[in-house]
Amino acid sequence: MIGLIGSLGFFVVFLFIVVLLNAIRVVREYERLVVFRLGRVRPGEKGPGLVLLIPIIDRAIKVGLRTVTMDVPPQDIITKDNVSVKVNAVIYFRVVNAQDAVIQVENYLYATSQIAQTTLRSILGQAELDELLSEREKQNQALQQVIDRQTEPWGVKVTTVEVKNVDLPQEMQRALARQAEAERERRAKIINAEGEYQAAARLAEAASVIAREPAAMQLRYLQTLAEIATENNSTTIFPVPVDFLRAFMTSMEKK
Repeated sequence: MIGLIGSLGFFVVFLFIVVLLNAIRVVREYERLVVFRLGRVRPGEKGPGLVLLIPIIDRAIKVGLRTVTMDVPPQDIITKDNVSVKVNAVIYFRVVNAQDAVIQVENYLYATSQIAQTTLRSILGQAELDELLSEREKQNQALQQVIDRQTEPWGVKVTTVEVKNVDLPQEMQRALARQAEAERERRAKIINAEGEYQAAARLAEAASVIAREPAAMQLRYLQTLAEIATENNSTTIFPVPVDFLRAFMTSMEKK
């Protein structure tokens, strides 16, 4: 009899310790507890720190407040100009209201992922391929605003959405490569034409100066002859303009 009473006492003590441990919760700084008492939510979030619950009567759900990084799986998208592409993205969000995240939606992580996928298809499908490739920041902002507006009733704040990769079909990649090559050739021709135009303008200025100063032509003539003599070791015969010798002949007559 004494042994039975001792075993019963030990069981009662053990049960009391288990119940006491379940009634005490330690909530970290980045967590909050949503407490239900007999099925009704208690006002306010509990934590951080030590939280005491009424055994059997209270039920607590723990919610993390840290930023969650979620990959959006590749989505098949048809752009506005009827090009089929695969696009994936990454989304950053966090819970700002733990009660809404528990009460308003069954699984806020899964729900946010589904909203991100459908929004990715709908928003990027309204853009043309060139906009999708060149205006990435604009598309990211549009995605963030739309997703955040839809998750706000759940107490979820979407901070950033980034489109990671845009996979194009092989024929479209080749078409873009040809387009890029044609664009480079066009720029090269424009640069060459601009250089020729500037060279022609400089030559016209030089001709204007030589026309005003005949001696400049003679100096340029001598400079050209000096360059020819330097580059070639052979004998060079060149005509001397009469106007060029007239100055020397006049000088000799004066002497």
